[in-house]
Amino acid sequence: MYEVIVVGGGHAGCEASLATARKGHKTLLITGNIKNIADMPCNPSIGGSAKGIVVREIDALGGEMGRNADKSLLQIKMLNSAKGPAVRALRAQADKITYPKNMLNTLKTTPNLEIKEAIVEDLIVENKVVKGVILDDNTKIYSKSVILTTGTYLKADILVGDTRTRQGPHGEKPSNHLSEKLKDYGFNIIRLKTGTPQRIEKSSIDFSKASIEYGDDKYWTFSFDNKIYYDKDKQIPCHLIYTTEQTHKIIRENLTKSSMYGGLKDIKGVGPRYCPSIEDKVVRFSDKPRHQLFLEPESIYYDDIYIQGFSTSMPRDIQEKMVHSLPGLENAIINKYAYAIEYDAIDSKQLKQSLETKVIENLYTAGQINGTSGYEEAACQGLMAGINASLKIEGKNPLILKRNEAYIGVLIDDLVTKGIIDPYRLLTSRAEYRLLLRHDNADIRLRKYGYEVGLVPQEKYDKFLNKKKQIEGLTNYLKEHKLTPKKDILEKLKKLGNIELKDGITLYNLIKRPEVNIENLKEFIDKNYESEILEQVEINIKYEGYIKKALDEANKMIDLDNKKIPSDIDYDKIHNLASEAKQKLKEISPTSIGQALRISGVNPADISLIMVYIKKEYFYDSK
Repeated sequence: MYEVIVVGGGHAGCEASLATARKGHKTLLITGNIKNIADMPCNPSIGGSAKGIVVREIDALGGEMGRNADKSLLQIKMLNSAKGPAVRALRAQADKITYPKNMLNTLKTTPNLEIKEAIVEDLIVENKVVKGVILDDNTKIYSKSVILTTGTYLKADILVGDTRTRQGPHGEKPSNHLSEKLKDYGFNIIRLKTGTPQRIEKSSIDFSKASIEYGDDKYWTFSFDNKIYYDKDKQIPCHLIYTTEQTHKIIRENLTKSSMYGGLKDIKGVGPRYCPSIEDKVVRFSDKPRHQLFLEPESIYYDDIYIQGFSTSMPRDIQEKMVHSLPGLENAIINKYAYAIEYDAIDSKQLKQSLETKVIENLYTAGQINGTSGYEEAACQGLMAGINASLKIEGKNPLILKRNEAYIGVLIDDLVTKGIIDPYRLLTSRAEYRLLLRHDNADIRLRKYGYEVGLVPQEKYDKFLNKKKQIEGLTNYLKEHKLTPKKDILEKLKKLGNIELKDGITLYNLIKRPEVNIENLKEFIDKNYESEILEQVEINIKYEGYIKKALDEANKMIDLDNKKIPSDIDYDKIHNLASEAKQKLKEISPTSIGQALRISGVNPADISLIMVYIKKEYFYDSK
């Protein structure tokens, strides 16, 4: 018997199984095809806006994605580097051969972890408690917990033009019955859709008609290990092109041939709002004369080029015309055609914040089965599901990250509190405390949690504590040391950037000036500090007022989240509670006043009524 069974070997499944195994629990990872473990069936990238910060958070908690991405880089850059620190995030082109290979090796060499190739079609459930899984050959395997990370394989259909084919990515066998079984157990099943663009033979592209996009001329890592595995001068470039009027004309003339626009009449899946197909873009943004596309390398081991932004469900003959209408791709050879994929997912409002389901005890779900899109969103859910399944086995409370602590906390809270109607994509705009949730401070926010749950070893934690000590030491030094307008100091400041100084000022307050950065003042600092220490301190100083305001707002939210709602509350007994609020509250069963306030359809007047009722019926201090 196993302690944990993880179903699915994608990014969620890898993180979940590594987390439980590393915490000492005997784990079985079941996947339909071992060759596709940690596969990247769509975009050949890790990170991006908000997502890059999630990868840093995964690493801070002791997950694997950041380390594995660092080992697999083709190119890396910091997005929004000219903007404020709240929106900066890393994005890397990852090698589609190297990344899965490295992850599989990590899985195979991890103690307490076994991998089995099979298809799961049912669960073993007794008295609403999961006891294991049933394979498609009726083999039963028992465990204390099950984590479902099935990706897009639940009743998956590939859509191209007017054809629907029951198969998963790469033409593989999907799980045809598991979602039906989940429905029988009481889960609300929804239908979602996503898609992928064509892959083009590199030698058939005229890159002279495209703008070149290089990686950064600076070393970056997702992982706080800070190990460099690449040569910044040998990064593989991407290229930028735009659709043409001819492209749009072809799409408009053949719109009814697209699966999503009339080619198929029985499509129920809702596509991703923030990553639409090219025909969606042409229809929804008809005033735009062109749309940008990136030509991205997939691997050093083969020559496929990925056309980011050109996903479609058009028939193949129309895809040929569309691709050949693009600058530099007039003679392009399509190695793999684009397609849409429709699949089943569960209603994420049926999850607890631990990612354990409300329907079946000890059953956890993570990734696209919960309605998300993206490798990073899947990986962080897998990590949290693995952590919380382990903690429950150990008789401990779950790890619930707050919205002011991590983008991971924002994502999970959005899923379980608001639910989804289309594939969820994490955006910086979803985080109300994004100035607190930065790329640079993910370890400051989360390393302690990773250590406490047993995924961050002592050596790494000691390194982190030393980093915190240096940040504190440098901050205090800057507060205590003044520069005065002496001749020698003024001459140095002039050379460093024509910094004016009329009165004595602490280094701390001098750094607050917009024209001054901490690099300017390094020769006035008593020690040499690594760039990450300098960056952290400078951000804390320059944005001190904004950070304090965000912390004050976050503390108000925490106060509301600490006001617990009794699990046996009967909303029907609360007089004058709005009917919509009553319906939503009964559906989601929020655990706190803070969570209840974040539910769509529940307004402050409803919250006031709830708090008065709780105080009266449960002797609850609502102040």
